[in-house]
Amino acid sequence: MLKIELCEKVLNEALSKGGDFAEIFEEDKYHSSITNSNGKIDRINSGNSYGIGIRVYNGLNSIYATTNDNSQENLMKLASDLAASINKERKIEVKLQEIKYETKHPIIKSPRDFDLNYKLNFVNEAYDAAINYDDLIKKCVVTYLDEDQNVLIANSLGKYIEDHRVHVRLAIRPIAELDGKMQDGFYGPGAMMGLEFFDNLDIKEAAEKASSIAKTMLLADECPSGVMDVVINNGFGGVIFHEACGHPLEASAVSKNQSVFANKEGQQIASTLVSAVDDGTIPNAWGSSNIDDEGNFNQKRLLIKDGILNSYLVDQLNGKRMGLESNGAGRRQNYGYEPTSRMSNTYICNGESTFEEIIENTKFGLFAKNLGGGSVNPTTGDYNFAVIEGYLIEDGKITKPVRGASLVGNGAKTLLQIDMVGNNLKRAQGMCGAASGSIQTDVGQPTIRVKNMAVGGKGGAL
Repeated sequence: MLKIELCEKVLNEALSKGGDFAEIFEEDKYHSSITNSNGKIDRINSGNSYGIGIRVYNGLNSIYATTNDNSQENLMKLASDLAASINKERKIEVKLQEIKYETKHPIIKSPRDFDLNYKLNFVNEAYDAAINYDDLIKKCVVTYLDEDQNVLIANSLGKYIEDHRVHVRLAIRPIAELDGKMQDGFYGPGAMMGLEFFDNLDIKEAAEKASSIAKTMLLADECPSGVMDVVINNGFGGVIFHEACGHPLEASAVSKNQSVFANKEGQQIASTLVSAVDDGTIPNAWGSSNIDDEGNFNQKRLLIKDGILNSYLVDQLNGKRMGLESNGAGRRQNYGYEPTSRMSNTYICNGESTFEEIIENTKFGLFAKNLGGGSVNPTTGDYNFAVIEGYLIEDGKITKPVRGASLVGNGAKTLLQIDMVGNNLKRAQGMCGAASGSIQTDVGQPTIRVKNMAVGGKGGAL
């Protein structure tokens, strides 16, 4: 990675025309992936990527450029070109201090150290278990992914700091088919760990879980439509909070008054049963890191406490717009993107009800056991999410499976409609796309109940 002396020269050159802040982000990443499509290995990919991004602030404006050439001559020219867009009196002289720390996310088996044949075993084991689960499972796609990333951040605040991040994941998507009808399932466990992750993952169980969803939903009746109570399961059920409520709490939206939660700090925005956290410090969690992509140590951020908006997710530039300090939420996919405020591991905290109590106290409704993709308007919070595994609740009992359900609502209103919160918090893994690219995020929650939710389906109106 770049030496501290070179970083000082580049940063000073970037500020030579009076910029307010300068930053270097250097990245060296190894990655590999393997895909088994219907019993055939149809894609194997591995390689390295390397690059550097240099950023300069001028007031509330940011100027950013990237390069793959780390020579002093090239970096100094790039910094000079960025500086030339500013014409003010110089205010800052940069002197860097290396910051050392003990990692919270130890890596035992780096993917760099294992060949593709070793990783292929995970893919084939998952495929065999998924396809052999039942005769109705006709197709299956399994993908193994890993990234081993080293980053260096140096900036005009005097920071010179590095981080090592490793992510591995196994994505399993079986397809069940009967009489021309098809239904897929999905399960995609992952972590910020090395290949030791697979030492504790029951791959057969994970594959059968995905196939079970596909089979159950293939044989299910269509879901009825109407307004009803909805019990949303723990784990990936938290994707609704992530999308419809988490994104509007990011400073990138709040600082521009493009969020339904702008200027509401200290106000009630959710049921008093709801507290919510974004925690990038959870050891080896999918969305964790030691530092964010601006060189700030990650934090556990209490977003909502007992229904009251406590804080936002703040990066440096948007924090400057809001008069707030960064709380370690600046993230980016890679050096090709400027960082902005993003979630890490975001979840609704445990409540006091048991899963059984929530079901028993629901006269009629939908149990959304597993959620899929959806769409959200970040300005208004309006959303639409698919339920990939759902069941009716009748007289306090889970009865028949139903397919094709969708949940329609508004994030701000949904938070206020939560009237039961379980004590079975669980997190699940996903990828989140926004202005600074696609990043790893955990979503999570205990089981919750939302009163009077709009449910779409083709099984007739209630």
